[in-house]
Amino acid sequence: MNKVVLIGNLTHDPEITTTTSGVPVCHFSLAVSRRYTNSEGNRETDFIPIVVWRNQAESCHKYLKKGSKAAVYGTLQVRSYESKTGEKRTIAEVIAEEVEFVGQRIASDTNETPEVKQEEEKVISLEPVDDGDLPF
Repeated sequence: MNKVVLIGNLTHDPEITTTTSGVPVCHFSLAVSRRYTNSEGNRETDFIPIVVWRNQAESCHKYLKKGSKAAVYGTLQVRSYESKTGEKRTIAEVIAEEVEFVGQRIASDTNETPEVKQEEEKVISLEPVDDGDLPF
């Protein structure tokens, strides 16, 4: 069985491209801390390349930024290719089946209007409802 579950922070903004047949593909890397500390008492970090396809690729490109926390569910793929200099190289990457945006939304340079901010503040300041008068 080939299943991978990772939770980490993006090391750079997601990069999106389109295949020659028009399918969107997004690439980013996750910084994932190891569970155990090394001999010096520090946790080491692995930088895992992630590939996301189609609609989810567009969502990742739109909503994730460097530093965003994400959970990725997918499969591990190892492939070989020849570099421009003729060297044979091997890469291991996670092909994402599902990406969840974890944590708070990072402020962006989008056109978020003051009305949207006010609506968010209203939701935060809601009071509990006394349901003692409800007939059910």
